[in-house]
Amino acid sequence: MIEFVYPWAFVLLVVPVFVTLFAPAYKERKSSIKVPYFARLVDVTGEKPQSGAVLLNRNNIQRLIVAFSWLCIVTAIAKPEMIGAPINQEKSARDLMIAVDLSGSMSVEDFTLPNTTNSSTAKPEQVNRLIAVKHVLNTFVKNREHDRLGLILFGDAPYLQAPFTDDITTWQALLNESDIGMAGQSTAFGDAIGLAISVFEQSDTQNRVLIVLTDGNDTASKVPPVEAAKVAAAHDIKIYTIAIGDPTAVGEEKVDLEVLAEMASVTKGKSFQALNSEELLDVYAEIDKLEPQQFDSLSFRPRVSIHHYPIVLFVSIYLLALFIVNIRIRLQLRKQLRHVQSSSNPGGIS
Repeated sequence: MIEFVYPWAFVLLVVPVFVTLFAPAYKERKSSIKVPYFARLVDVTGEKPQSGAVLLNRNNIQRLIVAFSWLCIVTAIAKPEMIGAPINQEKSARDLMIAVDLSGSMSVEDFTLPNTTNSSTAKPEQVNRLIAVKHVLNTFVKNREHDRLGLILFGDAPYLQAPFTDDITTWQALLNESDIGMAGQSTAFGDAIGLAISVFEQSDTQNRVLIVLTDGNDTASKVPPVEAAKVAAAHDIKIYTIAIGDPTAVGEEKVDLEVLAEMASVTKGKSFQALNSEELLDVYAEIDKLEPQQFDSLSFRPRVSIHHYPIVLFVSIYLLALFIVNIRIRLQLRKQLRHVQSSSNPGGIS
């Protein structure tokens, strides 16, 4: 299908009609020469003498070429475009921010990674909490390839490690480069929620989800976690909290399950507790069910400008006309030359 960007340009098609009807005929003066042998010159050239003004007229072929050439020029001005078949693209309808605790208590080695070998006698690998979180998160995000992911790391203060991106490989690299204590030894997940809110505000996506992983209670936030969660709810952000610490611990390492549950409830999310890698995997599987991937379908038709084709056609016709006129003039000159030769030697050579 062909569409024109400037269809109003076809009004220019009537311009030659108005020029022909209302513009005066072109006139020019030429110098004349008086010769004493005019009659002989007429006989030699074969031209018939005329008197007065001479009005140059075009034949029908010339009129057709001029009209078609003007049509090509006007069509090019209208800028025709070839419209292709519709192309549908699916874009993620969700921004998913993950906030990971990097406080000192994440170094406790009370998690085991699943046995990935075929040997039944191999002992499970004992790792710290952060390594377990990284392992499970890497598995989780592989199944969220259509979501835009962000990453916040928090300790004494929150830091935006990765803004929202659909580059899962880069996101995983930034997660794997994080280490315990690089954001401080305390836990400030209330401020982490505040940072997530500010990042979400820069996004146009309406479906917003925040997953917070922590193994301690809030000890360094300027804004209490529950108050931050209320602000998040006002911005349509749903929070899933995952407690990965020992609930029987005391002091800064104690997980405040009640606060985490209230944060999730305020934002219509859900609170989870994971004491080992298997439970952490189950948590992410549950989040997958609660937050299935959503897509915005975008449809567009590719447009390719073809305005150069009428120009090429016009130039081709113009060059062809020049070629034909040139051939015609050469034939006429040869004819006149033969006529002159036959007139100058009427009896031939004896």
